[in-house]
Amino acid sequence: MDVVLELTDTFVADYVYAFLHPAPAVARYSFPGVTSNSTEQVLPPWKFVSANPYFSVQPSQYAYMSAWYRDNVYRQAITLFMITWVFGFVLYFVFATLSYVFVFDKKTMQHPKYLKNQMHQEIRQANRSMPIMAALTTPFWLMEIRGWTKLYDTAADGPGLWYEILQFPFFIVFTDALIYLIHRGLHHPLVYKHLHKPHHKWIMPTPYASHAFHPVDGWAQSLPYHFFPMLFPLNKFTSVALFIFVNFWTIMIHDGEYVADSRVINGAACHTMHHLYFNYNYGQYTTLWDRLGSSYRKPDPDLFSKEKKMSEQQWKQQVKEMEKIVKEVEGEDDRAYDPHSIKKTN
Repeated sequence: MDVVLELTDTFVADYVYAFLHPAPAVARYSFPGVTSNSTEQVLPPWKFVSANPYFSVQPSQYAYMSAWYRDNVYRQAITLFMITWVFGFVLYFVFATLSYVFVFDKKTMQHPKYLKNQMHQEIRQANRSMPIMAALTTPFWLMEIRGWTKLYDTAADGPGLWYEILQFPFFIVFTDALIYLIHRGLHHPLVYKHLHKPHHKWIMPTPYASHAFHPVDGWAQSLPYHFFPMLFPLNKFTSVALFIFVNFWTIMIHDGEYVADSRVINGAACHTMHHLYFNYNYGQYTTLWDRLGSSYRKPDPDLFSKEKKMSEQQWKQQVKEMEKIVKEVEGEDDRAYDPHSIKKTN
């Protein structure tokens, strides 16, 4: 994240902070790379050292014109919060929209358990939660850029070339295990209605439901991603790539396109089972931990048939079992379903 912060500072934040919180008029510095007519050179207390081992962009004089230099912790926290919020929103909205347009089966919206104005509600919930999730995540980014984790710059700084490959499956297995435990814990009766129920509002989710969480719920399930570099070495560029992948995967398992008929991969079909029947398939990437925890439910084979997965018979079976489980887990079902979808299946 330090390279992302550095680029943001160079192209955006330096100018913003120089304007909003300028240095006192008495602070006149000789900026590196800028010719001065003065014989006396006064260097600023902050010195630019690039976080990027491959290439760097020299900062403009605006980097030295704010009372808060780039290494100021308050400035770093504010900028990291904005990066997380804005970049997270763009990532969510762009990929969810692409998934909705090109992948999502629109017939899902005719399902009897599809909610009235559901997509609008999903997007609204996600937008409300994102700034809070960004604020809760910011301390972890601060720990990274201030050197309090085991992130490293290049392969030469890590355990070895072998680790440059193995860190990917290691990350997946570790985070999948912890997410399973956290997700299952969020289904505990004392926790579920307060934190996780907002995400289970969507019985038949669209890609826009991927980030439609209670903010503490979404943040809690992201904790393993931040714990990993605190405990194990991780290439910092890999860290950014995995952050993007995690968000992309979260959208994919909500897209309703049941491609992965796999005993190992926890794809969209497995996650649809979770939204329909609540107490199964808590894993994020694999079915391993659900199998070990006796919470795995194999998706109905008909879900992988284009002719059968959206059939009226399939929907009636789903609704019958889902309504029974909702009463056990939540009590009275307070969702407002789309009357148009209900009519189409009667």
